[in-house]
Amino acid sequence: MFDFDLTNGYVWLRIMCGAFMLPNAWAKLKNPAGSVGFFAKAGYPRPLLFVWFATVFEFAVGTALVLGIYTTPTAWLATAFMLVATVSDLRVNKAWAWTKGGCEYPLFWCLCCGIVAANG
Repeated sequence: MFDFDLTNGYVWLRIMCGAFMLPNAWAKLKNPAGSVGFFAKAGYPRPLLFVWFATVFEFAVGTALVLGIYTTPTAWLATAFMLVATVSDLRVNKAWAWTKGGCEYPLFWCLCCGIVAANG
């Protein structure tokens, strides 16, 4: 817990996986209507509930990964979360490239979180 050995690439990856979740959570707070629209298009039954869940989840898991708190289980949760985000992006935007709103970005972070989880 609280591993900040910045000479270790794994620690950097863990911190980045957490840090990159925080702006996404913040974006949901700044534009909840847009987020609700995305979740609705993805087929979620109560999109506002999912927006709030995703926001709280990203803040909590992102902070835990940055700080190194319960790294392995937290990283597995983040992996699953990002896999769901990947499928949701693919369902809504039907594109691969992140420049077109595709699933490339969440899949990349899904794999990164999986590496952190597997090596925690």
